Amino acid sequence: MMTASGWSANQFSALLSAYRSELGLSESTVTGLFAVYVVGLVPGLLLGGPLADRRGRRPVALAALAVNLLSSCMLMAGSAATGWLLPGRFLTGLSAGALLAAGSAWVKELSCPPYAPDAAAGTAARRSGLFVSAGFASGGLVAALIAQWLPHPMATAYVPHVVLAAVAWAVAHGAPETGRRADRTRSEAGSNAPDRAAVPDWRRFRRAVLPLAPWVFAAPAVGFATLPGLVDGGLAGWRTVYAGIATAVVPGSGLLVQPLARRLAARHRTATGVAGLGVIAAGLALAVPAAAAARPGLALVAAALLGAGYGLALSFGLTEAAAAAPPERLAMVTSLFWTAAYLGMLTPYALALLSRWWSMPVLLAAGAVLAALTCGALAALDRGAEADRTPA
Repeated sequence: MMTASGWSANQFSALLSAYRSELGLSESTVTGLFAVYVVGLVPGLLLGGPLADRRGRRPVALAALAVNLLSSCMLMAGSAATGWLLPGRFLTGLSAGALLAAGSAWVKELSCPPYAPDAAAGTAARRSGLFVSAGFASGGLVAALIAQWLPHPMATAYVPHVVLAAVAWAVAHGAPETGRRADRTRSEAGSNAPDRAAVPDWRRFRRAVLPLAPWVFAAPAVGFATLPGLVDGGLAGWRTVYAGIATAVVPGSGLLVQPLARRLAARHRTATGVAGLGVIAAGLALAVPAAAAARPGLALVAAALLGAGYGLALSFGLTEAAAAAPPERLAMVTSLFWTAAYLGMLTPYALALLSRWWSMPVLLAAGAVLAALTCGALAALDRGAEADRTPA
């Protein structure tokens, strides 16, 4: 299910250049359709998380996956009638948001005792991110290859996701419900007293999660949505394949750095987050000469760095969000992390607007500086938190 969610998001990203060339859509229209995904995603996250805490992980996740499948069918119809593209993209975001919120909590709980007695808590929190990243990597590449070589690409590129979502729904339908109904438990016990343990650690969430969260998806969005369009001048006939490779390289790098993420987390609590922001800053800095000289190879190296930073930042964010959340509020707190993270997906749209006044290399350099400053701020906030915990 989590793989299907990531697949649905990135299959469209790999087709951005194809929509411009095959359907004649303008750059602003295509970028706007890319951003509409986030417009649907945010309410999906904000509604799906609390609903999964109240009604259970299983029904919310299964319903969201069904809508996710429907959204791909609407995008397929958009190849014949472009009016279907806008609602299709909106429903993709809405369903993916609800699925991320409910599914992340469901996967995390199924990866812990009593369902997985020997699983480590950190691994459980990161597992949903791993499968979402697998969907990101696979969906974009497969869609691009189909669009390059198969007939009717704007329709056939979505067929693999339809099949994947249908199979995932059938398999996940038998998984057990894990959600705790804390309010019902207290009611049955006859207690109306507030449960202090059910209050999330908002101080930890603000210090550790919020400064980093928008960079989680700002980095890959630049890598697979912005950079390919800046360096494709010498890729005549191969633009779609190149975009697909970029959408695979970014999350693929995020998957490859997970062993490093585990080692960094074992060494220090915030080391993974600080390292992720540092690598993102390096990727944006390398993107500057890649964009200025229109060098596709260098742009892929920059995309790989951005993907590695994404993987480290996502691992840290999910782990910290789970640590700050009591079991009764896990889906809600996780959905807030995903919401803050996915705001970064608006970055390509913001860059397109700002490019009217500043060149893209200048904007990418500014992004590198901002990422470095955020890295320093996260390290400083952590030192402040450690000082607060140290007895006088």
